[in-house]
Amino acid sequence: QVQLVESGGGLVQAGGSLRLSCTASGGTFRNYAMAWFRQAPGKEREFVATISGSGGTTYHADSVKGRFTISRDNAKNTVYLQMNSLKPEDTAVYYCAAGPIHSVIGSRYDYWGQGTQVTVSS
Repeated sequence: QVQLVESGGGLVQAGGSLRLSCTASGGTFRNYAMAWFRQAPGKEREFVATISGSGGTTYHADSVKGRFTISRDNAKNTVYLQMNSLKPEDTAVYYCAAGPIHSVIGSRYDYWGQGTQVTVSS
């Protein structure tokens, strides 16, 4: 079993930055593709970004491309989401997920964190 714990969320003004972290335990971290998803109130869960186990392949949703960057440090069992130029519409609970292959589909991931709230004020 893999346990995922997110951190780094908070309240920030529009145009600001935050870095989310997700630390894994209970498995061989480099064997897992990692991803970030988000869910705003009243909306469906939305894919944000994914990264392969080696970190060599990344993919970002169009809505965040050029503003958000996913990365990972396999020595620290941690995946990051650097979020710049934040907008009010980025407000959501952000979840990290781990799975066998990087994908934009949430059901492809086997393990999920508890989520961290990101609120962007206008």
